[in-house]
Amino acid sequence: MARYTKDEARKWVRETLVGAVNCTIPSFSNDLTRINEAAIRHDTRLAIEHGFVGSLAVSEVSIRLPEYIDFMRFMKAEAGNDLVIVHHASWNTLEQNIEAVQLAEEAGAEFVLLSYPPAFYPESEDDIYDYTRAICDATNLAVMLFPMFLWGFNTRVHPSDIPTSVMRRLIDDCPNVAAIKAEGGFPSIQSVIECHRLFGDEVVISMPIEGELIPLSQVMPLQLSATSDHEYWGPLIPQVMQHLRNGDYDAATEIYWRMHPARKAKGMVAQQMHGGFFINRYVWKFQGWLQGYNGGPLRMPTQRIHDPQMNALRKGLIDAGLSPSMEPFRDFFIGRHPM
Repeated sequence: MARYTKDEARKWVRETLVGAVNCTIPSFSNDLTRINEAAIRHDTRLAIEHGFVGSLAVSEVSIRLPEYIDFMRFMKAEAGNDLVIVHHASWNTLEQNIEAVQLAEEAGAEFVLLSYPPAFYPESEDDIYDYTRAICDATNLAVMLFPMFLWGFNTRVHPSDIPTSVMRRLIDDCPNVAAIKAEGGFPSIQSVIECHRLFGDEVVISMPIEGELIPLSQVMPLQLSATSDHEYWGPLIPQVMQHLRNGDYDAATEIYWRMHPARKAKGMVAQQMHGGFFINRYVWKFQGWLQGYNGGPLRMPTQRIHDPQMNALRKGLIDAGLSPSMEPFRDFFIGRHPM
C-alpha cells in the first residue's frame, strides 16, 4: 500500500520525488519461460546504489500481467522504501489498465506513468479526458500525465499531444494527478515550459530528456526527471541533478559537455534503428548492461540490437570518459544472473 492517501498524492510527490527515476526492464530465465527474480533484485539494488529515487517497472515488453505484478513485487521486496516503484500503465485496453493499476497498487507500486493503448483512437479532447480520468478514478496512487507524440494525438486533437485545456480539467477533477512528464510536441521544449508556467505550482513537472533537463534546470526549477533510460549513464544523472539543486551550474554544465559524445551516439542509434517513433527496449536493456545492470534475453516479439549499435553505444560512453562494461557482447544476451 502507498505511504499516502489519494488526497495527499500531490504533497507526497512534491516531497518525495526529488531526483531521477530510471527504468527497470524485466529479466527472464534463459529459456524465457519465467521471470528472473535474482536479476530483477540485482537491477533494483543497483538503481538504489546509483542514487535513483524511483524506477519504472517497464511493461512494454512481452510479459503477462501476472508475471508483471510479480516483477513489481520482487522490486518492492528488494527496495523496501529506498526506491519508489513506478507502475507502467501501458496495457492493451482501458479495462486491462484498470485491472493492472489496482493490482500494482497491491503489489507495492506508489506512482503511475499513464500511457495509452495502441488501439486507442481519440478524436476529441473529451476522449482523452475520459480515458485518463477513468484510470485516475480507479486508483489511489499518484498519477503522472504523459503528453507524448507516440500516442498520435497530435494529428487529430492538438499539436501538443495532450492540450493544456485537458490537463487543466484533469488537475481540477482528479486529486491524484500529481505530475506531468512534459514531452508534448517533442522535440520542442514548449510543453515543459508551458506546463511549468500553468501548472508548476500545483503538480510536479518532469523533464525526462537529460539533454534538455540540464540546461533548462539552470533557468527554471525542475525537481524531477522521470522516467527515462537514465541507467545508460550509471550514477551520473542523480549526481548532476544534485548539482542543479545546489545551484552549482558550472559543475552541471561541465557534465553536460562531458556527456555529449555518448548523447550523440545514443541519438544516432535511436534514429538509425527506429527513427524515434518506437522505443527499442532491447537497446535500453543493453544500455543498462553497459553500466552493470543484468541485461539478458527478451521474448519475441521484440526489436533487436546488433553489433554496430552496441559498438556505438559503448564507444560513446568511453568517449565521454565513463567506464562501460568491456565484456563480450554475447554476455549481454545471457545476463549477469542467468537461470
